[in-house]
Amino acid sequence: MVRPPLSKDTTLCISLASRPSNIGTRFHNYLYDELGLDFLYKAFTTTDIAAAIGGVRALGIRGCSVSMPFKSAVMALVDEIEPSAQVIESVNTIVNDDGYLRACNTDYLAVQSLIAEHGLNTDDAVIIRGSGGMANAVAAAFTGAGFGSGVIVARNGDAGRALAQRVGYRYAPEVGSLRAPIVVNVTPIGMAGAAGENQQAFDDDVIAAAATVFDVVALPSETPLITAARAAGTTVITGAEVIARQAAEQFERYTGVRPTAEQIAAASAISRA
Repeated sequence: MVRPPLSKDTTLCISLASRPSNIGTRFHNYLYDELGLDFLYKAFTTTDIAAAIGGVRALGIRGCSVSMPFKSAVMALVDEIEPSAQVIESVNTIVNDDGYLRACNTDYLAVQSLIAEHGLNTDDAVIIRGSGGMANAVAAAFTGAGFGSGVIVARNGDAGRALAQRVGYRYAPEVGSLRAPIVVNVTPIGMAGAAGENQQAFDDDVIAAAATVFDVVALPSETPLITAARAAGTTVITGAEVIARQAAEQFERYTGVRPTAEQIAAASAISRA
């Protein structure tokens, strides 16, 4: 199936980021073609977020994905904020219903969905390495799902302690002797192009003690951490799953259509190519 030719009736969805990428553009436009939907997705940047969100409202732009550094700033510019964004004070998705802007955070929703899908035990402790915006979403998703015992590991003591306090976990500057059934990397370690792209976010002995290894890094999806965990026979959750799940949630909110698991996987692979 192919989407209809572009026309005055084509529905526009966009993304706003300081450094736009092609990931969302490829994901959404692939599925528009696959499903024959009269939509178009385009990435933008801006130096005036208030004017940009005003444009979303005034021009009838149906959906808007929001990336750093705009995730908090847009909260004052929308009409409704769903609990997924309220709990972490961070928005990554805006849906425009005839000028009424509703905001949520599909990163949070994606992580909670993956926790449920993989059957993680809420009695298990979790180690979360990282203290940035995505770590905030991940930690809140775990606590929101009922995981009461956890440690935030972060080199940035101020950010790490603040996040730990928000979610009711302990703080540690290093992994050291810490071990847990669930370990989560929410740092750039293992990311393509990052200084630590060839490093593991957790050592082999930490992996050996874990039942589940979760790496939020999506490029590549097979990070050194995920590769080591697979070799150890440990259950893994990859960043590719997160990015696909959150994008699929956005797609459904924008279009009202839920792609199949196979379509989502294909779109995710193309988006990261």
